[in-house]
Amino acid sequence: MEDILQKVDDSHYFWQDDNVRLRAMQPEDWQADYLSKFDTPARRFLACAIELPPTVSGSQTFAEEHADFASTKGRIMFTIENEEGNNIGSINLNRIDERNGTFSIGIIIDKQYRGKGYGTSAMNILLKYAFFERRLHKFNDCVLEGNEGSVKMMEKLGCIQEGVRRQVVYMDGQYVDLILFGLTKDEFVEARKEAYTFG
Repeated sequence: MEDILQKVDDSHYFWQDDNVRLRAMQPEDWQADYLSKFDTPARRFLACAIELPPTVSGSQTFAEEHADFASTKGRIMFTIENEEGNNIGSINLNRIDERNGTFSIGIIIDKQYRGKGYGTSAMNILLKYAFFERRLHKFNDCVLEGNEGSVKMMEKLGCIQEGVRRQVVYMDGQYVDLILFGLTKDEFVEARKEAYTFG
């Protein structure tokens, strides 16, 4: 296996940029999944709730079910690696509506790797795949009130704030808002004209 990996020429590989590489989740990724579940503030923003305590068997089952894209169950799971090959988080394409061309993306970056642009890089790769390979038209997402990191990332990606669903999530003893964001394929292309050439 090491021999074949040394022969890989990834200079034109679709699933990477200068910061990150997306790869299939592997059974051994259960450890990263398990450890990430101890970051309660991040998990709250992701799940919009306090989750029950994590279990090793739960993380192992999750990783096994999604390893090598074996089971999409409505979402396509990827592991995110940085330029050193470290597992730094995960990202998934979900809520795919082929008829209307809409989709969403879920992402979590491990605490020590946040604020370095890794999330934005991974999102750009998956948006490019959704728009140009899956022929999807519109990315829709929502961010829980108070999740400033995700709001900044949505803005960097060129997403438009489309509205606020007021007081729809009960968390930490109070009702909080969901901020709605959207991005069309045309908006994605317009914001990246220099990066992509067509025709």
